[in-house]
Amino acid sequence: MKPGCSNGTRTSAPRFSFLTLTNFYRRETCSKRPSNAGLKRQKICSFGTSLLNMQLTDTFLHNIRNSFGAQGERWLVDLPDLLNKAARRWDLSLGEPFLLSYNYVCAATRSDGTQVVLKIGVPNREILSEMTALRLFDGQGACRLLEADDQNYTFLLERLDPGQMLTSLDDDEARTGIACQVMTRLWRPAPPELPFIPLSSWFAELNKLRPGHGGGTGPFPCWLVERVEALLPDLLHPSNPQMLIHGDFHHFNVLNSERSACGWLAIDPKGVVGPPAYEVGPLLINPWDDLLKSGDPVRITERRLAILSEHLGFTPAHLRDWGLCHCLLSAWWDMDESGRGGEYPLACAEMLAKAGV
Repeated sequence: MKPGCSNGTRTSAPRFSFLTLTNFYRRETCSKRPSNAGLKRQKICSFGTSLLNMQLTDTFLHNIRNSFGAQGERWLVDLPDLLNKAARRWDLSLGEPFLLSYNYVCAATRSDGTQVVLKIGVPNREILSEMTALRLFDGQGACRLLEADDQNYTFLLERLDPGQMLTSLDDDEARTGIACQVMTRLWRPAPPELPFIPLSSWFAELNKLRPGHGGGTGPFPCWLVERVEALLPDLLHPSNPQMLIHGDFHHFNVLNSERSACGWLAIDPKGVVGPPAYEVGPLLINPWDDLLKSGDPVRITERRLAILSEHLGFTPAHLRDWGLCHCLLSAWWDMDESGRGGEYPLACAEMLAKAGV
C-alpha cells in the first residue's frame, strides 16, 4: 500500500459516479446565484463621461484578496485611478463591467464610436504573458490587442461581434470541431526571449501535494495522484515539441466573430509554452453544466476524444492522459486550506478514466 492509500484504496480508476457531478451542480447553482446584497458599489470618474457605478461583487473582491494579498488590496484602492488613466490615455467612455473573476474587464467606446474592451489586472506574470501572447498572435485565432500600457498592466482589446460563446451552439460535435480549428491557429513556436509561462511551472506546483499531506494524497484520490505522477515525466519531457498555446482553452473563451474565416476567435489566452496536446485539458471538462445535464458524460467524452484525435493528430489515449493531468492540477488550484473544493475536476477525472480509448 502506497502512502496516502488508506484502507486499501485501489490505484485503478474507480467507477464513474454521475451522482457526484449532479450533487456538485446542485450545490454550485444554489450557492453562486448572484444577488443585489452581494454587490459593493463605489463611484469613479470616467474621462468624457458622467460618474458611473463600478460594481465589484464579493466574489471578485475575495478572489483578488485571496490570490494577491496586500498587493491585491492596494490594487483595489488604485483601480478607480487606473480606470481614469486608461480613459484619458485612449479617449474612452467606460461602460459596465463584464462578469468579473480575477481582472477588471469592462465595455468601452472610443471617440470614433468603436466598441472595445478594457482589461486591467493585478501586476503578475499571467497578465503580462497574456499581453505578450496577444501581440504575437496579432489577431490570428484570437481577438486583437489594440493598445497596451505594460507599466499599469492595462490593455485595450478588440470587441468581437456578435461575441457569443461557443456554448451558444447545441451540437457538441460541431463545437469540438470548431475548437480544433481555433486552437491550432494559435499554436506557434515561442521566441525564447519573451516572458511566457512554462507549462512545467504549473505542474511543478503538484510537488507540494504529498509533502503537504504527510506523504499521502490527502483529499485527492490516490489513484489519480499516482497516475499523474507516472504520466508527467514523459508528457513534460523537454524532447517533446514546445509551442506557444492558449493555456486556458475552453468553450467560454471562444467567441463568434465576423472577422474570422472559421467564424470564431479565442479570448483570454494565458500565454503558455509546452506540449500543445495539453490544450485539450480545459476543453474536455467544459462546459460543466452541459456535461452534468447530458446523462451520459462518458459517451460525450469518448466522442470528443475521437474528434480531437482526428483533427489534432494525437491519439485519444494521449489526449485523455493530458486531461487527467489537468483535472488534478485544476483540483489542486481549486481546493482551499480546509480541504474543500476541487470536487468537479476530480469527478471529471473519474469520467475520463472510464472513457474507452
